[in-house]
Amino acid sequence: MVRVPFRAAADRVRHRLTRFTRPKSAARTTARTPGDLTGSAPKPYVRALSMLAVVVIGAWLGLLAVGSIRTPVGPMDTNMTLRPSLTGGSKINVSPLGALELDSHIAPLRLDVDVDRLDPVRSQALVDQPERFSGLQDEVTRDVAAGTRELAARSCVAVISGATALGLVVYRRPRRALAAGGLALTLLAASGVSAYATWNPKSVLEPKFSGLLSSAPSLVGDARSIVTEFDIYQQELARLVTNVTRLYDATSTLPVYQPDPGTIRALHVSDIHLNPAAWHIIASLVEQYEIDVIIDSGDTMDHGSAAENGFLDPIRDLGAPYVWVRGNHDSMVTQAYLEKFRNVTVLDDGRTVNVAGLRIAGTGDAQFTPDRSKPVGGKAAAELEGMRLATSLRDQEQAGTPVDIAVAHDPNTARQTDGTVPLVLAGHLHNRINEQLKGGTRLKVEGSTGGGGLRAVQNDKPEKVRASVLYLDRSTRRLQAWDEITLGGLGLTTAEVSRHLPEENLKKDAPSSPAPTPSPTRSPARPTPSP
Repeated sequence: MVRVPFRAAADRVRHRLTRFTRPKSAARTTARTPGDLTGSAPKPYVRALSMLAVVVIGAWLGLLAVGSIRTPVGPMDTNMTLRPSLTGGSKINVSPLGALELDSHIAPLRLDVDVDRLDPVRSQALVDQPERFSGLQDEVTRDVAAGTRELAARSCVAVISGATALGLVVYRRPRRALAAGGLALTLLAASGVSAYATWNPKSVLEPKFSGLLSSAPSLVGDARSIVTEFDIYQQELARLVTNVTRLYDATSTLPVYQPDPGTIRALHVSDIHLNPAAWHIIASLVEQYEIDVIIDSGDTMDHGSAAENGFLDPIRDLGAPYVWVRGNHDSMVTQAYLEKFRNVTVLDDGRTVNVAGLRIAGTGDAQFTPDRSKPVGGKAAAELEGMRLATSLRDQEQAGTPVDIAVAHDPNTARQTDGTVPLVLAGHLHNRINEQLKGGTRLKVEGSTGGGGLRAVQNDKPEKVRASVLYLDRSTRRLQAWDEITLGGLGLTTAEVSRHLPEENLKKDAPSSPAPTPSPTRSPARPTPSP
């Protein structure tokens, strides 16, 4: 007796649905009893769309219900799941600290791996038996392969079951329900073929990491209190980048990577614009990445006045040599003040120096526009300065002392060095550019390490804080990889670290061209900033 009202309600729902898929003339002339599915059929394209909707929704519900597995991967316990996606790829969630995203494949399915915990028994076994690390790569590979096979089998069952069950509920015909299940299996197989055909194993060499400190807003305050609590804010940003780089180090030092102790690590910063938080962030990066040299491509100041010079004093305590070129907001007064610092090397007029095993040349900006006025010489003056720098670089080449890195503030100046140096660094645009020029020189333009400076509060949205760690081979002094560090601007505490390799390195096999990673074992030269 209890089932009678439910059955009557279901019949009414089906009756209303069939009214929308049946021609109006048939609806007027054909009398139906509840539950009767005979009569005029809907148009073919309506039937096809209806079937496709049933298949997609049913397959999705099936994946949600049973399309995941719990499997060990090395010392970690993980949950692996397939999810519908427009872009594909893989996502490794390390809750609550963040996630690693990999462009592993192109398909309407994304692989989600949730790292639940480190198994204490397997972790302790690695500690007690360090020799097991040598076989950890093979173990992780086997675990991932086994988990993927089990996940594929379970996903097939989930997709077929979900689509068939929903088809049976909607159509109440076993044949059409089985057709929905078969179509779901076909779509899953096509997705698997697409993923296999586009699989990119080298995507692990360029992971994208994102994270958020959930307690930071309560500690820092919102943008309205940023002026009164700026000291807390800048210390929190420094602690944030410390934590992010440590976690990135933990993920990137999995067996896929083999750190190279001979790598030269250069930190590229630019356009600080009087933001004192930048010094805390730079100090944290120097410590966490064991930076050998800091290269600043200018606009450290806003107006270049003598009154601003005291802002530069923290450079003395950053713990690494500092190479600097003048920007259009830096004056000759600024340059003269920095020339007195023992750890600072000022480059101008094509001057060349040897620092941290690298031969670096640079020139100051051709313009001085502290009030944001339009430069008198404009692009032509910048290009002329670049020609002078290129001439100096060619002279060094002919003298048998080729330059490894050239530095200028304006990208228009930097572009004129194409063909005379492997790598040229610039700033000025407050935005990143990575470009291989026609003559073979790689141009890298850094964003604003000061988040546009304190005047950025005038903008509608906070400008992000950007810096890059460059890894160069000590013997060839050529760029091997770089990490792009991006932090939220004023009042924000998001952080992102992504690794990139030059195109020529991506053509090599990963084991033969290991990417360097930050080291967590360095004894700090100074205490880590904390709020």
